[in-house]
Amino acid sequence: MLPAPREGGFRMEGYWVWCGSVVQGEDGRYHMFASRWPKTLPMHPGWLVASEIVRAVSDTPEGPYAFEEVVLPGRGAEYWDGRSTHNPHIVKHDDHYLLYYMGSTHPLADQVPGDGFGLEDPRCIVARSNKRVGLAVAKSVYGPWRRFDQPILPVRPGHFDSYLTSNPAPCIHEDGSVLLVYKAREYEGNIHGGMTIGAAAAEHWQGPYHVISEEPIFPPAKFHIEDPFIWKTADGYELIAKDMEGTLCGEKHGGIHAVSSNGRDWRLAEEPQAYSRTVRWDDGNVQTMGNLERPFLLFQNGRATHLFAAVADGPGGFRHAENTWNMVIPLQA
Repeated sequence: MLPAPREGGFRMEGYWVWCGSVVQGEDGRYHMFASRWPKTLPMHPGWLVASEIVRAVSDTPEGPYAFEEVVLPGRGAEYWDGRSTHNPHIVKHDDHYLLYYMGSTHPLADQVPGDGFGLEDPRCIVARSNKRVGLAVAKSVYGPWRRFDQPILPVRPGHFDSYLTSNPAPCIHEDGSVLLVYKAREYEGNIHGGMTIGAAAAEHWQGPYHVISEEPIFPPAKFHIEDPFIWKTADGYELIAKDMEGTLCGEKHGGIHAVSSNGRDWRLAEEPQAYSRTVRWDDGNVQTMGNLERPFLLFQNGRATHLFAAVADGPGGFRHAENTWNMVIPLQA
């Protein structure tokens, strides 16, 4: 990893910013699709009820990125993604831009500043249980975006993804088929269990998508991870993800690196740590970020050139952050 540009990436005054995903548009510029929600709500779990996916632009991958528009706004409680859109992952395949994301809804009153919204609020509980993976499609990076009335990855009663699906990580093959890795939780009584990682596939990105393993692709007792990102290699697939406990890569909330020959069976790479929360800035300073997660690799001419990550200041943890943004780390050739 090369030094990160201190003035690069994307941030917005008055908003929590998260989940940066970048594609080069038909105009040659770099377009970041990100999540934002107002700072009048707590960073966590404000995203569950007020996140919206936006687009920002830069002439270079490093940025800084300037806000241009809201891409997937709220559209009413009657839609499965009507109250929150989050976890964007943008991909271009042939002449289509594919925006995978998580959506959620709830039928309760809007939150207002100071009303005590938090993890035990019914709006939070309902919105969390309604998290689903979806897809929006456009022929231009500027839209218009076609949203669907149903998610592409619903929950499955009686399985490890019976409670929610989120954090989509697609790999689009040349023929348009898809391997989609995602985060899931199952019901344990009336509440959710721990985080697991599943895999689904589709013969074409339009779907239908079907889960390809009846068990999580990583054993939950040993792998406590989230925020996967995958890509195709000559030998199969590779993945980076957030290590929730630090038991896999040696650093809590650092990044793991895993490999697979078929997308179903995964193992840690020989060097299991993909990245650290400690970064070097281009002004010479070294800083351990309070959070560094939601990794996204930008590939150009077949090579990963930049790592994007959602970061927070503070000593660690969502509740201690005063600011969040999406940073970019150039990668050595």
